[in-house]
Amino acid sequence: MPLHDFRCQDCAAAFEALVRAGRAPVCPLCGSGRLEKCVSLPAAPGKSAALIREGRARAARAGHFSHYGLAERVRLKKNG
Repeated sequence: MPLHDFRCQDCAAAFEALVRAGRAPVCPLCGSGRLEKCVSLPAAPGKSAALIREGRARAARAGHFSHYGLAERVRLKKNG
């Protein structure tokens, strides 16, 4: 299901909607079907690996090892 940006031609509301195949979206404010599909900005590339690494390091410094595997816990405690 693609996510699209729309602007209502009747009430000028701007919104995002998941559009299923064969269904026409309607404005969540006024219920109108007269919508203009807008150009969406691309999403910035994720930095999830860096965020996960940083969060895990912060948790390890605080002594929270529950989300690590046994081998990782032993290694981290030795390098601590």
